[in-house]
Amino acid sequence: MHRMHSSPPHKEHRAGGLAEVRSHAGAVIQRHFPAIMRGALALVFLWFGALKVANVSPVSKLVADTLFFIPLPQTLLVTGLGVFEIAVAAALVTGRWLRPILPLLLLHLVGTFSVLLIHPALAFQGGNPLLLTVEGEFVIKNVVLIAGTLMVSATLPPREKTSD
Repeated sequence: MHRMHSSPPHKEHRAGGLAEVRSHAGAVIQRHFPAIMRGALALVFLWFGALKVANVSPVSKLVADTLFFIPLPQTLLVTGLGVFEIAVAAALVTGRWLRPILPLLLLHLVGTFSVLLIHPALAFQGGNPLLLTVEGEFVIKNVVLIAGTLMVSATLPPREKTSD
């Protein structure tokens, strides 16, 4: 009895199919990326904000020590920052108030780099700016949050012109 064997697919066919899948996946990701980024940022800021509001954030002391020049009690300062971060999350999820909130968020994120100047001993091992501490890594990761915030800002629809 003769068995029919199917030959394995040619490399070209497999490569073409894979290229098609990649192309389709890329198109889907491109189309949905702004929403994905908004959701990811919202999750991060909701989480960070909730920890601050609940007074269980591991960075509360670092935040208060860095913002020593603001004449508010530490608890109020950190809680207020947490409320702001929760408002950012709400704006990112709903799409409302993004135009005024995103520039404030950028200021907040850029402001976190002040730790590197105000408390360099907390950010760098032995004063070496290439050797980050946990706190230093916490600050430097904000580069990614800044990039995400800029991407969300860049993908906002144009403002509707109002007639005067």
